[in-house]
Amino acid sequence: MKLHCEVEVVSRQLPALGMRNRGKGVRAVLSLCQQTARGQPRARGERSGPHLTCLFISTLKDKRGTRYELKENIEQFFTKFVDEGKATVRLKEPPVDICLSKANSSSLKSFLSALRLAHRGCDIEAPLSTFAPVKTSEFEKCKTKMVITSKKDYPLSRNFPPSLEHLQTSYCGLIRIDTRMLSLRNLRKLDLSHNHIKKLPATIGDLVHLQELNLNDNHLESFSVALCQSTLQTSLRSLDLSKNKIKALPVQFCQLRELTDLKLDDNELIRFPFKMGQLTNLRFLSAARNKLPFLPSEFKNLSLEYLDLFGNTFEQPKVLPVIMLQTPLSLLESSARAILYNRIPYGSPIIPLHLCQDLDTAKTCVCGRFCLNSFIQGTTTMNLHSVAHTVVLVDNMGGTEAPVISYFCSLTCYVNCCDMLK
Repeated sequence: MKLHCEVEVVSRQLPALGMRNRGKGVRAVLSLCQQTARGQPRARGERSGPHLTCLFISTLKDKRGTRYELKENIEQFFTKFVDEGKATVRLKEPPVDICLSKANSSSLKSFLSALRLAHRGCDIEAPLSTFAPVKTSEFEKCKTKMVITSKKDYPLSRNFPPSLEHLQTSYCGLIRIDTRMLSLRNLRKLDLSHNHIKKLPATIGDLVHLQELNLNDNHLESFSVALCQSTLQTSLRSLDLSKNKIKALPVQFCQLRELTDLKLDDNELIRFPFKMGQLTNLRFLSAARNKLPFLPSEFKNLSLEYLDLFGNTFEQPKVLPVIMLQTPLSLLESSARAILYNRIPYGSPIIPLHLCQDLDTAKTCVCGRFCLNSFIQGTTTMNLHSVAHTVVLVDNMGGTEAPVISYFCSLTCYVNCCDMLK
């Protein structure tokens, strides 16, 4: 019976000697092994004679491992955070605390149950391990980080270690995402920069723990709606889409509300999503060297620490507004405004898909109401320091202002806010 995790063995005698433990765990393989009462390993198939169960801790530097007797030798279990893969086993002799972390929670619970049985001297139904030194391949199973930066090092005939939390495969010439990566359920950071990937599979959204995704310097032309509506909504913190060929992001992109760091430099963006202001956790935004003519009105709702919009093709604010008012309002316009204003749930099972898309792309008036096809469009300038603490100059002239497009649901709203457009 084995457990792969990080282990830190802390001596309780160190404080009395005025010494401190180094306080850092190492990857290890914990094994439950049996030996005869005389201290010899139990032979395979041997059933008779008294035997003891021991805990064997092996690390990559010490494959032969350290043995700890268990029978009537465990003073206490600390299992408050066992659901997070953490626990501590306090031994009587030697006086040490064995601190376990980064373990699979279900495997850890089973292992602790076996330790309790061994402490009581009871039989353990699970198969026990031998005293043979642990092989290097065993540590591959508990590897949490792998960095590959060339084609020749890319694994073609073997799988990625299932315990990986950080995987980088850069400069490997990948044209699509390897499906083996999508089975790494513990993955938190995925770096696929400097490849030739053209499309992202929707199954990336099945990586429920993914926090950082780096797709810098690929051939992407879009970011799918399916990814925006996946579990990435609650897990993704950092996204790097720099140096691709993306022209626009879907409106649903703003559902990735846990994003704090977004890089979009060197793409072909012609607009930001209308609902950009919904990214309330965003702190770092970089979209330099794109083709943005203006910013959406909800951009004003952002609260950034760093903003870089250098090298975009910002237009000068138009003096005259674009008037698209309907008199009277159509039934579609009136019902759409009512649904959005009253926050009535909608979806494709309830109304046709094209109507859902219309509602998703509805414009927000400065008064807080919504408009679909009946509106007045005006443009003004905004000092970017109003939304960001640190601002990179937008041009070589030292400017920090950018045009913002605003929408008005009625003539009344436009007249009341016309001073803003001057």
